[in-house]
Amino acid sequence: MATKKPATKKPAAKKPAAKKPLFDEKYLEKQRRLLLEERGRYITSATRLKAEADSLVEEREPGDVQFDEESGEGDTLAVERERDLALSAHARAAVDQIDAALARIDNGTYGICRVSGKPIPRQRLNAIPWATERVEHKAGGF
Repeated sequence: MATKKPATKKPAAKKPAAKKPLFDEKYLEKQRRLLLEERGRYITSATRLKAEADSLVEEREPGDVQFDEESGEGDTLAVERERDLALSAHARAAVDQIDAALARIDNGTYGICRVSGKPIPRQRLNAIPWATERVEHKAGGF
């Protein structure tokens, strides 16, 4: 008859270490301040550009459009207005990106690349606080 070996106790499974936050609170607050400052600048710019575009329409008299050889440029006011509207839309899009970055700070996903899931280097976040991708993904390298 075979002798039974005493049952060996398995070592207790280690609890997974608490996930260390990617950035400390001091850094996140600094980034929040930067984002809010940038947001204010972009909103001011978007509002000013939209107002300029609207004023160009108000200043224009019906029949001001001249497309002959003498004027050479066609409707300059329309071109300026379209430029102002495009720049205003660009500023509004930046505000949306900044708002999304502020939400990522709040939900704990700030600084994580949306493509790779890896941390975005601080240097990139310091330069572009609303960045959502690592440089290699933004540039299309991977």
